[in-house]
Amino acid sequence: MNVTIIGAGLGGLTLARVLHGHGIPATVYEAEPSPAARAQGGMLDIHDDTGQPALQAAGLIDEFRSLILEGREATRVLASDGTVLFDDDSTRGRPEVLRGELRRILIESLPAGTVRWGHKVSGVRALGEGRYSVTFADGGSVTTSLLVGADGAWSRVRQLLSDAVPEYVGRSYIETYLFDSDTRHPATAKAVGGGSMFALEPGKGIQAHRESGGTLHTYVALSQSQGWFAGIDFTDSVAATARLVQEFDGWAPELTALITDGDTAPVLRTIYALPVEHRWDRVPGVTLLGDAAHLAAPNGEGANLAMYDGAELGKALAAHPDNIEAALTEYEQALFPRSAVAAAEGVNLHGIMFGDNTPQSMIDMVTGHEQTP
Repeated sequence: MNVTIIGAGLGGLTLARVLHGHGIPATVYEAEPSPAARAQGGMLDIHDDTGQPALQAAGLIDEFRSLILEGREATRVLASDGTVLFDDDSTRGRPEVLRGELRRILIESLPAGTVRWGHKVSGVRALGEGRYSVTFADGGSVTTSLLVGADGAWSRVRQLLSDAVPEYVGRSYIETYLFDSDTRHPATAKAVGGGSMFALEPGKGIQAHRESGGTLHTYVALSQSQGWFAGIDFTDSVAATARLVQEFDGWAPELTALITDGDTAPVLRTIYALPVEHRWDRVPGVTLLGDAAHLAAPNGEGANLAMYDGAELGKALAAHPDNIEAALTEYEQALFPRSAVAAAEGVNLHGIMFGDNTPQSMIDMVTGHEQTP
């Protein structure tokens, strides 16, 4: 068995690591030219029922614990005028780490050469009898009899299994950062607090998270059409910022400063999702994990499920070394209902956060009084 994994995100790397622990060789092909080619996103809360068991299976639980940023589990909900409506600094068994640091320990745990950087997939095709050809933008190719698509929302591998295409959920995020906030933006730093901050109104919101030190990572949420966002020139950061902040007219200046005073240009993150019940018929020699399998609206589960998928697939392959199809069948039979539940929860969460009853519905959720929006 030699496993070909497309995508060096958290899910693909977890799969490679679990396979390595069982003595099963794997090669990960990644489009990015190096591990440091781009920023890897912000904070992740690693769940005790998915992400943490996956890291345990990968033999990296101690390394993970060394990355935990204490206090980042704190949660507060603010009104648009800056009034604190809810504030809780307790822990919930979901410690926070930086995504980039988590990815780093996974990469460093693999034998040299496991990840082949700079291999952007240009096409995949079935050769018959469970064998596949993967071609790369540089003209190279590989042939494999066990192909795993860990290649995210716009997976090339998914076309071998499913005709499903991600669809826009009607909401987008705009990402910004404030650095050294405690010194340069003390009012905003105080408003955000030590962990996550949510300032919400129906259809929109400003969310921020304290990362290491005084770095504040912000996601501005707006429920608008793709055409509306297309009307904003994000290559002109000054004009884009001015347009975005208009949507928060009258909000407290310590909140709007997360938009207007950003130390990085605003970046549009358009939110797409696959059907909640996305699944496929068993096709020999190929499967999916993570967003390639179950892309959903952001709900705190994406990275955790990707790692869990990777760990579960690795364990299934190790348990059936002489019967790949039995391993893939076992893995997918558990994957489909698990991911459908998580995707439905994501839809529900966005209704809670941006529906007509917010921010009270958000407070009800974090205090355990959640109702369907």
